Amino acid sequence: MPELPEVETVRSQLAPRLLGRTVVEADSHPSAKFLPARSITGRRFTTDDRRGKFLLFGLDDDRELIVHLGMTGQLRIREQDRSGNSRPDDSTADDDAYLRAWWALDDGETLEFVDVRRFGRIRVVPSGDYRSLPTLHSAGPEPFDPDFDGAAFHALLTKSKRKLKTQLLSQRPIAGVGNIYADEALWIAKINPKATRISPERAELLLQAIREVLAKGIDNGGTTLRDYRDAEGRSGDNQNSLAAYGRSGLPCLRCDAPLRSAVIDARTTTWCPACQRR
Repeated sequence: MPELPEVETVRSQLAPRLLGRTVVEADSHPSAKFLPARSITGRRFTTDDRRGKFLLFGLDDDRELIVHLGMTGQLRIREQDRSGNSRPDDSTADDDAYLRAWWALDDGETLEFVDVRRFGRIRVVPSGDYRSLPTLHSAGPEPFDPDFDGAAFHALLTKSKRKLKTQLLSQRPIAGVGNIYADEALWIAKINPKATRISPERAELLLQAIREVLAKGIDNGGTTLRDYRDAEGRSGDNQNSLAAYGRSGLPCLRCDAPLRSAVIDARTTTWCPACQRR
């Protein structure tokens, strides 16, 4: 599932092509997960933002278009005329079966949402009202918020007795971290994913590690293991820089001990048993 770096990459690519554009026509798959896409015809994009793993596009009527990419969702802009059936790029014609929503813009381009497995979703809500999206509504602080420090992070982590890896994936103590970047950050901070509590000092180290791995992921255009593509259809490069995730049985890049993996609360987790002792 796309995490913060992948979503931020898409946001930054779409922003200059969407802001100020007006939706002149829209349609979607009939599923309730995508139907809200149709309701923004005639509206102009005024802002672009990201909250955790969600894309937030402000409209000129004090509403927001919210897009969650799910596991296989891709947002892209293509130059085409939706009045006909022709497509300018035959290489993407096979994607038509997975086109879940589209918005024709006043400059002749079209914003499309393609989602093979249909785990993505679209909502249109009053600006700032995220009650219909519980994960977004309850999301913790943004990792790069300059006012968010180790002490605040530690205070949020102590509110739960669940394993640290599980807490990170819940989005409550911090937003935008998923399975890949949680493994990477815990490895950098030398913290065992099964631990249920850490000191304030180690919480500070973990926060720094989270920021490090997310920043690297953004710089590398995201992590593509299978499905993720950015708004221009390209794969990310961060999969070539992973130290923990997906490397079970391989030597730790820090101490050479074989990395170990296990399922922790339904999510496969990889760590170093020597560096990340409980």
